[in-house]
Amino acid sequence: MKLEQFNFSLPTELIAQIPAKKRDQSRLLVPTKEGLKDQLFSDLPRYFNKGDLLIRNNTKVVKARLLGQRKSGGKIEVMIEHLQGEKEARAFIRASHRVKQGEILYFDKGVEAEVIAYPNSLATLNFNGPLLKILNHIGVLPLPPYIHRQVQQKDETRYQTVFAKKEGAVAAPTAALHFTKDLFASLQAKGVKIVDLTLHVGAGTFAPVRTDDIRAHVMHKEWFTIPLETMKAIAEAQRQGRLITAVGTTSLRAVESAAQYGFNEGDTGIFIYPGYQFKVVDRLITNFHLPKSTLLMLVSAFYGLEETHALYRYAIKQRYRFFSYGDAMLLDKKPC
Repeated sequence: MKLEQFNFSLPTELIAQIPAKKRDQSRLLVPTKEGLKDQLFSDLPRYFNKGDLLIRNNTKVVKARLLGQRKSGGKIEVMIEHLQGEKEARAFIRASHRVKQGEILYFDKGVEAEVIAYPNSLATLNFNGPLLKILNHIGVLPLPPYIHRQVQQKDETRYQTVFAKKEGAVAAPTAALHFTKDLFASLQAKGVKIVDLTLHVGAGTFAPVRTDDIRAHVMHKEWFTIPLETMKAIAEAQRQGRLITAVGTTSLRAVESAAQYGFNEGDTGIFIYPGYQFKVVDRLITNFHLPKSTLLMLVSAFYGLEETHALYRYAIKQRYRFFSYGDAMLLDKKPC
């Protein structure tokens, strides 16, 4: 398939720069047999029945952006891409000249990091203390590159889900940002079962596809784990014929990885594009994604390429807000 098949024109003013005033007051586009319905996210429970299963990603965004300097005094910016243990991480480094293997980088409060490998665009850094503690003390929240403003205090909570628990992501599972505790309570009151998994979203989620034939693209890897309780709930829902809904592409990628590769913990580089046969998920809650992105390819695989383009054309016409702080859709899987 050609990359250009996933392109579309998006007015820049539709790229949401700030979140909705209230999480569940963002808009929700729902395709139905009667046509497209413009809803609020707070209307979501009406589309669920007793026994349905909702799978969510409980990853927590860390303050993954570090500002520092080299021994020469030159400024650097480090964006943690993937944590690899207590003190080690893979990271992107922005500097006026490429840093070298063995070089020491300096940050606030006596924090240092040695560049122990730099074979390509990602460096491996070893810090002089527990990395999560360091990031919590001197790191900056990493807003997506298409949000053109400085981090504000409200981002500390709004670029985090209300159920975030497991630290390790450098980008939010954005479809889950719309949920409130009251909304989860409403779903549970209807008899919807809610289960968690963890997939630590990496900075590679924003990486562009650079190959004309998308099949030649190599996906970034992200670590995930699915608890036994969640695996049992999925199996039970499948046996009973209950609808399984994934909150966001990250939850979907995790459960489809487990089904595809036969393990429920580890790194996944699963690349889902049209032609993929879904094994677990029946419905997907997702935001509106970037042109030519792997996330748009996943949605196109799930809902259909032409059907997805039609939804996006409608959303643009109706002035829906796009990307991380934007609005959402509730999609049924296209029949095989």
